[in-house]
Amino acid sequence: MNEISRSHFLPVKGSSMMVELQGKELQQRLSLFQVFLKLYEQHGSLLDDILQLENLTQTSLATKQGYIQGVIDGCSVYVITNLCDNKTQSLQQPQQIWTIGRDESNGIYIADRYLSDRHAAIQYIEHQGFYLIDFKSTNGSFVNGEPVYKPTKLNDGDRIRLGMITFNFFINHSCRNLPSVAVELLMQLVPGMDNPISIFHSTNEQQRYQTDIIKDLNIVDNLDNLKSPHSKFSAEEKSEILDRFFSRHQRENLEIP
Repeated sequence: MNEISRSHFLPVKGSSMMVELQGKELQQRLSLFQVFLKLYEQHGSLLDDILQLENLTQTSLATKQGYIQGVIDGCSVYVITNLCDNKTQSLQQPQQIWTIGRDESNGIYIADRYLSDRHAAIQYIEHQGFYLIDFKSTNGSFVNGEPVYKPTKLNDGDRIRLGMITFNFFINHSCRNLPSVAVELLMQLVPGMDNPISIFHSTNEQQRYQTDIIKDLNIVDNLDNLKSPHSKFSAEEKSEILDRFFSRHQRENLEIP
């Protein structure tokens, strides 16, 4: 009877131990979640950085840093981003609203399982700026670690997280016209150009270059007029002489006084 009794009670004892172990494991997971929640409430930006490191292992952002840049160019407003297929693209939208999500119909389509089909949007409002709008997504939208519950204005350099995707947002407000590059530098940049005059934007630069070439051509022509049995030069020899004169002018122009 004793052996039979033990054979019946042992499974019951084993089952109770299993339930107890599962309860302890569940309690540990709950405690870990509570610690994580407190950490996120107090150090959300730190966790964003940790999540960004995880994003680097994903194929969607494995080769380059993700970004969206809002461009205001006169009456034209558009965005430039590399989030679509990891390729930099310029995206123009007539309503100036760029939707982001996992569905392919979005203006900024990202194939990431942590994004909702219609996750969020960036909208430009005239005379106000760019705003991030969350479409009540499952995993939420965040700007600099703060959750987005209503349209939130974006500033240059803001850090945005949608689900597990993190990227920077930039704003381009202005465009500057830079001065022309010096002729001497241009000749160093394109030494093999057949027609270097075509890259000169200044009329004075063109005239200066043409004057130097004309002088060299005159010298070669004068050589042909000399009374000497060796005074006639072939086209190849004339070309070589011009190259030497051209190199000399380059050295003279680049010499430091």
